[in-house]
Amino acid sequence: MKYVIAPSVLSADFAKLGEEVRTVSEAGAPYIHLDIMDGVFVPPITFGSDVVKAIRPYSDKVFDVHLMVEEPGRLIEGFAEAGADILTVHAEGCRHLDRVLQQIRGLGKRCGVAINPATPLSALEWVMDQVDMILLMTVNPGYGGQKFIPYMPQKIRALRERLNSLGLETDIQVDGGIHLGNAADVAACGANILVAGSAVFRGDSAANVRAFRGILEKLG
Repeated sequence: MKYVIAPSVLSADFAKLGEEVRTVSEAGAPYIHLDIMDGVFVPPITFGSDVVKAIRPYSDKVFDVHLMVEEPGRLIEGFAEAGADILTVHAEGCRHLDRVLQQIRGLGKRCGVAINPATPLSALEWVMDQVDMILLMTVNPGYGGQKFIPYMPQKIRALRERLNSLGLETDIQVDGGIHLGNAADVAACGANILVAGSAVFRGDSAANVRAFRGILEKLG
């Protein structure tokens, strides 16, 4: 299993976003995590497809677009055209989840589905074999800098066990409260793509990415 650090630009300096993306890319981050918020699904508003398009030239890494929006199907095409490689939608935000996943596939993009901390894994049962990645929110979505929710390791392990039982090697991404002190333990539960915002962009982001990579490379 490949372990990946995915810096979340939600915690970057928006005044120099392109340079921030370039810095963590050159430091070896394979993914760039882009949190899109609409002010409805979650209270804040972040940015749209035009910003993704503007920063795309700053990195050749995987652009991992996390759509924390209501009815994301209406926005999928715009983000695909802007340079997204992976589009992840929330099961809670989709009236017709299966249709939206097919829409992402139809655009030639990798697709992911996310659920909030208190949403049961059963919400994903009928689409697990349709996605490349499942994102488990390990904090309540909307704001950076929150603490990892204590019951999430049990949920991560349960998801990995369920995927294994189905013969699926689907990526499990975790987002929220990830830092250098808990990265190895979280990965040991079964997650292989770790999103980190504050833990990367607070201080020397390049050095922080390298430190995360050092931890994850020891795992395999």
